[in-house]
Amino acid sequence: MLARLVREVTTGGLAGSVLITLRRALIGFTAATVIGLSVGIVVARVRLLRVAVGGLIAGLETMPSIVWFPLAILAFGVSETAISCVVILGAAPAIAQGVLFGVDQTPPLLVKAGRTLGARGMTLYRLVILPAALPSIVASLKLGWAFAWRGLMAGELIVAAAGASSVGSRLQLARQSQDAELLVALMVAICLIGVAVDAVFFGTADRAIRRRYGLVTPAG
Repeated sequence: MLARLVREVTTGGLAGSVLITLRRALIGFTAATVIGLSVGIVVARVRLLRVAVGGLIAGLETMPSIVWFPLAILAFGVSETAISCVVILGAAPAIAQGVLFGVDQTPPLLVKAGRTLGARGMTLYRLVILPAALPSIVASLKLGWAFAWRGLMAGELIVAAAGASSVGSRLQLARQSQDAELLVALMVAICLIGVAVDAVFFGTADRAIRRRYGLVTPAG
């Protein structure tokens, strides 16, 4: 199996497919991060919005990404846009919910101290609340990435956009040809990509935040 994976990477064009998939993941997750953080901060600040859409955000977070595909295909056709739409809808609610949770868990004493020192409005959020909520926000980004990655894999299995040879489309072709060895090799590749992204980006950010907050020693 590992030999097959190495052969696919070196001579089978899997490296190119990984780049296509990672490009889609980067575009979708970046958009989801911007939308999720923006919505989370606005909803956390405006009490009326919190009452109106707070429950909706939680409900959207629990929806499987694949549920969005019929609507996305109906709206955008079989295209890259449909895949990106599902990735965004799968990840953004989890990120927004993480922001709300982090804001809610900010110690009132910190907020009171910030106001005593003259911080108000967005200044209070920028200097006090969001830094305090940062661990929760990073955790939500990690969860959002997991949702985005799952949604992308489901999308690539369903949508063969513009004939692009992505990891998901290769997985579908392996299933159709009943090539079990290639199927398992691709599944291993998908798992390794997810683990690598988590370790390189989110693991590094998590360790830096824990050191900043004194939760680990500098050598930890």
